[in-house]
Amino acid sequence: MAAISASLVKELRDRTGLGMMECKKALSESGGDIEAAIDNLRKNAGLKSAKKAGRVAAEGAVLTRVSDDGKLGVMLEVNSETDFVSRDDNFKNFANEVINKALTVRSDDVAVIMEGELEDARAQLVQKIGENISVRRAILVEAPEGGSLGAYVHGDRIGAITLLNGGNQDVARDIAMHVAAINPSVSHPEKMAQEELDREKAVILAQPDMAGKPAEIAEKMVQGRLKKYLSENSLINQPFVKDQNVTVAEYAKQAGAEVVSFVRFEVGEGIEKEEVDFAKEVMEQARRS
Repeated sequence: MAAISASLVKELRDRTGLGMMECKKALSESGGDIEAAIDNLRKNAGLKSAKKAGRVAAEGAVLTRVSDDGKLGVMLEVNSETDFVSRDDNFKNFANEVINKALTVRSDDVAVIMEGELEDARAQLVQKIGENISVRRAILVEAPEGGSLGAYVHGDRIGAITLLNGGNQDVARDIAMHVAAINPSVSHPEKMAQEELDREKAVILAQPDMAGKPAEIAEKMVQGRLKKYLSENSLINQPFVKDQNVTVAEYAKQAGAEVVSFVRFEVGEGIEKEEVDFAKEVMEQARRS
């Protein structure tokens, strides 16, 4: 049997929209002949998967898991085309199988997680539900010695994992809840990207009350407002969502902890959704008929 190269698998994926393992299997069965593999796929259920794979999957769910010892956390986003499907038990069961495997293999590489039976399960789910289903991304967070982590998911759509020095899983989960609700830009002010600071500075300089100010005064005003901006958008300086009288850093300190970092997923963020004009689509179909 001819060796199946990664580039050949990629070409078949690009041409069909099917999953990696499904393409690799088809190429193996065709002896590496990509045209024969496509013909074979057209003769079976893979054709339906191929048709669906071109459609945008921007709905879905975010899931988190923390290991029994509280030292390893995984967060995952699984997408569907519609919110209705994301509430289906078949979809939920599949998503749970994926995140359980991610925790078992201790990996956030989607290709590694999906290899084998899970990719077959995804293709079968596409057949059953009739929508494109994809595992978009995963992240693995490990707590070092003396550290703790906590995870929180809100409404299956927003998830967060926080990592602390000290503290415990309950404290870390509370701060993860804050991250999910408030969506800070960074954990600490010094972690704000310079391009973001430059953008904010340009906005400040364009504000009406900056007009005509001497350069020295204008710079002091800019620095003061940048400091406020950093405070408002940095996790540790934000008023804690469960107790507005303390900051997140102060809440952590009360529990003998300090914030190290966080990650946050929101379903569909960064995905450009296709806008469909159904009236225009019907008219074009009628015109062609």
